[in-house]
Amino acid sequence: MTQEEQIAHGKYLVNLGGCNDCHSPKVMTPMGPMPDTTRLLSGHPADEPLGEIDPAIYKKGQWVWAGATDFTSWVGPWGVSFTANLTPDNETGLGTWTPDLFIKALRTGKHMGIGRPLLPPMPWMFIGKCTDKDLKAIFAYLHSLPAIHNKVPDWIPPDKMAALFKK
Repeated sequence: MTQEEQIAHGKYLVNLGGCNDCHSPKVMTPMGPMPDTTRLLSGHPADEPLGEIDPAIYKKGQWVWAGATDFTSWVGPWGVSFTANLTPDNETGLGTWTPDLFIKALRTGKHMGIGRPLLPPMPWMFIGKCTDKDLKAIFAYLHSLPAIHNKVPDWIPPDKMAALFKK
């Protein structure tokens, strides 16, 4: 495949896989929330405050979860997860990653292949079953996007969530 064909195939897979559903901030349209095309795949907006969480939706040991209105942050028994910036920004995105590191992360379910677990709702266990060719195409497409500087908040573990609960 040429580089252009690889990028086009990666874009096809990203769209087919619904990556924008979680990794792109949304804008409200007459058809409902749609990906903000100026911030595609840039993850949970760094400047977006996390609202108070109703403790009724969170019960330790139960698989109940809730998502923010733009689907870029999620609350459940694992804590609060924020979707990652997948653009090639060197500081806040995948800019310093290699295709092999990207593949390792999606095959192991660990950030950079060695770090903290990739958290729900990220379906890494299914995406990681893609061929190396497909994962490299996805990576090539992500690296073809404009770099967006957006430092996504760190994961909030369950034992640190109490401050977020509604009073």
